[in-house]
Amino acid sequence: MCGILALIHANASETSAAGELHEALYLLQHRGQDACGISTCAAGGKIYQCKGNGMAAKVFRDDGSRVADLPGYMGIGHLRYPTAGSSANAEAQPFYVNSPYGICFAHNGNLINASELKRFLDYEAHRHINTESDSELMLNIFANELNETGKARVNDKDIFAALSRMYKRCVGGWACTAMLAGFGLIGFRDSYGIRPLVIGSRPSSNGAGLDWMMASESVALDQRGFTNIIDIRPGQAVIIERGHEPVFGQVQEPIRYAPDIFEYVYFARPDTVIDGISVHSSRQNMGYKLAETIRRRLDTEDLKDIDVVIPIPETSNTSASCVAERLNKPYCQGFIKNRYVFRTFIMPGQKAREKGVRRKLNAMRTEFEGKNVLLVDDSIVRGTTSREIVNMAQEAGARKVYFASCAPRITHAHIYGIDLASPSELIAHHRDEESIAKHIGAVKVIFQTLDDLKAACAELSPRPNQEFEVGVFCGSYVTPVHAGYFEHLERVRGETKKLKVVERAREAVANGSAGDEEIQIARNGAEVDEKGQVVPATMRDSVLEGSSNGHGQGQANGTREQDGDEESAPPRARMDISLHNFHDFRHDRQD
Repeated sequence: MCGILALIHANASETSAAGELHEALYLLQHRGQDACGISTCAAGGKIYQCKGNGMAAKVFRDDGSRVADLPGYMGIGHLRYPTAGSSANAEAQPFYVNSPYGICFAHNGNLINASELKRFLDYEAHRHINTESDSELMLNIFANELNETGKARVNDKDIFAALSRMYKRCVGGWACTAMLAGFGLIGFRDSYGIRPLVIGSRPSSNGAGLDWMMASESVALDQRGFTNIIDIRPGQAVIIERGHEPVFGQVQEPIRYAPDIFEYVYFARPDTVIDGISVHSSRQNMGYKLAETIRRRLDTEDLKDIDVVIPIPETSNTSASCVAERLNKPYCQGFIKNRYVFRTFIMPGQKAREKGVRRKLNAMRTEFEGKNVLLVDDSIVRGTTSREIVNMAQEAGARKVYFASCAPRITHAHIYGIDLASPSELIAHHRDEESIAKHIGAVKVIFQTLDDLKAACAELSPRPNQEFEVGVFCGSYVTPVHAGYFEHLERVRGETKKLKVVERAREAVANGSAGDEEIQIARNGAEVDEKGQVVPATMRDSVLEGSSNGHGQGQANGTREQDGDEESAPPRARMDISLHNFHDFRHDRQD
């Protein structure tokens, strides 16, 4: 899950597109805290770019001074939430290719046929891929198809045709914004409507024509004064040239209309409307339906025992208040949240997540001491956060702790851009409710039913018989998933985890706090054992996985051997080779 943005002013003399995109990044910061970036286009088709690892305040500086380096009347923005692949600076977006026409690209989602696309780009399209990002793959597929026109300049029909061919090659869930130098903006969405994308307009600053903006969530448009907000439909693309009305085209027929239900459960802001469904209202419905499940699952004595309903802030606040209302129980904010820490379930490493919970939340003893409490959270992923929260409630004096989840048991991997965890790491993958309760230290755990979760959202939809992507709860995904994909995903996750462990070991050595194992990892690298654990490497591989054009002999799996007898240690910070990035500049540089 990432956040994407695009903005074009009707007036070409405007140079403030980056400033507005920068403001919008903060409105969508919850969608990605790993990296962010903005690319703009000024008169004459000149492209400017700034991106890097970190949140918007880091990449663009606290005072936003880096925005001055990005003139232009149109631009796109991106906030990265890491999924498959690494979290190197080189994977910060937007991505850029100069041929054909100069394309900048921001992508939210995941491709589940990435290996096939890599082989096509290597052996047929002869385009080099420099990162492990699906986004770079999709950009190059699009660029290759657009290049087939053979024209010096393209029009909207050429772009729609290229997108249509790209859709035939790519499988997965996505929403994307793109910018063609000197031409305009493009936005498009997968044929299942899995990932969200909206578009809206407002009068231009001089009253001549309309400015247009696209974003992952409607709140970004609301706050910037855009109205007439509509959803881009499944399989639909939109092209916006400066001073022109948007041109919509159906580049692939909709297969289903099935937005990812996790947007409503957790990721989206409550003041957002996605596909005509209010996130806030859907969470209210989740609370009411969860309360009825709690009534059915708890006996009379247990229900009577509950003194107070307490949410795990902040996503579950709305649902928890509705649970309390329906159960006729007091509701209180027993946990105080520190807003300046990361979301804990995306932190690398179990210990880091456990410490992160304590940094993020503090239990108020006055609200827990001597009470039987019902804690309500949006979901339970690994159980790490839930166990720490139960511990904190008990340390604050709670006598009994019941735990309720607004989402059903998460038992399968998410494959469309939300890297929740490996199935083996999911607490519900191999446990029933009783063993989950024992593991996290609660008296009982109650999960929302899948039918109730779907109904909570579908009842608010403007479309009859609304469907949703719910594969994480049942293993039934809306797109075809080829055999071997999940094994491939686990290998990629293992390699990503390995890189992060090596980086932390090097930092510990540099800080003088490394133990024996960290010193060994820093010196010799790491490997993933049969249990998926990262351990010190016992030997160095002589062949690197991955592809590199122009070196070695092609292999059956589409990778090529590298020159050299020994694997070199991965760099700590690898930069994109296009334009300039945050890490190209010293942090203390004064412009």
